[in-house]
Amino acid sequence: ADAAPKLFVFGDSYADTGNSGKSASSWKEPYGITFPGKPAGRFSDGRIFTDYIGRYKQTIYSMATAQDSRSRHLQYGMNFAYGGTGVFDTFIPAPNMSVQINLLEKIIEERKVYTKQDLLNSSFALVSIAGNDYLTYANKKGNPQELPGLTERIIAQLSENLNLIHGLGVSKVAITTLPPIGCLPVVAAANSYRDCNETWNSAAKYHNQLLQQAVESLNNRTNKSNVFGILDTFSAFMAEFKKSNGSGSGDNPLKPCCIGVSSDHSCGDVDEKGGNGGAKKYVVCNNPSLSMFWDMLHPAQNGWQAVYQTLKPSLHEMMI
Repeated sequence: ADAAPKLFVFGDSYADTGNSGKSASSWKEPYGITFPGKPAGRFSDGRIFTDYIGRYKQTIYSMATAQDSRSRHLQYGMNFAYGGTGVFDTFIPAPNMSVQINLLEKIIEERKVYTKQDLLNSSFALVSIAGNDYLTYANKKGNPQELPGLTERIIAQLSENLNLIHGLGVSKVAITTLPPIGCLPVVAAANSYRDCNETWNSAAKYHNQLLQQAVESLNNRTNKSNVFGILDTFSAFMAEFKKSNGSGSGDNPLKPCCIGVSSDHSCGDVDEKGGNGGAKKYVVCNNPSLSMFWDMLHPAQNGWQAVYQTLKPSLHEMMI
């Protein structure tokens, strides 16, 4: 069996390196302008968290996506993440987390690519999900009283899913916390990107607190104490916002680099009626490498790189 460490990724647009359909914004200009220089299915101007984790695991950038099961990169693992998906079904008709796990299970059962033994020898899963479960709730104008109950359901299902991934033979499973969703540009835009929305950040903190408890109890149930680990993206983002705010550079960390020209437009939109390829309905900042956020929902490569640097020690601890 090939002993290359395999990375399996489950989640949403924060982890998707090209699974989303070609109609997704991640395949439109100006996505991918920093890396690889053209749109390639990442919801960013460049690399995202998955790429940095892949580099840490000495796998390579071009790990196979779920769309691409004949790829010569399969020995490095597979990415099952789809933009817009959640633990449960969301507003996007794409595989939710349970379906993503089933895809891997099917591949193992068919023994076409991996055997359980391959996985047991050396494999690592990255799970980055749940933001869209909250977004779906917000879009449906959910009742604030129902939020804690929703969080409890999300964590219960997530905990079951993490257990399933480990049950398939994956030796280490890392799950990211919910980022500070109150700081996302789509939320911060309401006050001209001046500060984060504390209500949404409290919701994220509650999610992360329950996640912490769930992961502790999963570890207690397996005989090895550190099969499951948490990557605290919430704290990493918050630390980065504080740093950028304190740098006095006048750059607002909550303001995205790529913005629609009006509230009806978003990054990547073109005016279809305008002829010759359509007029751009977005503007891009002069220097994406200084931005934390790329668009209204997604970090820029610069943001992900900063978060990854902060989380490297916890990753290292998890790998031991």
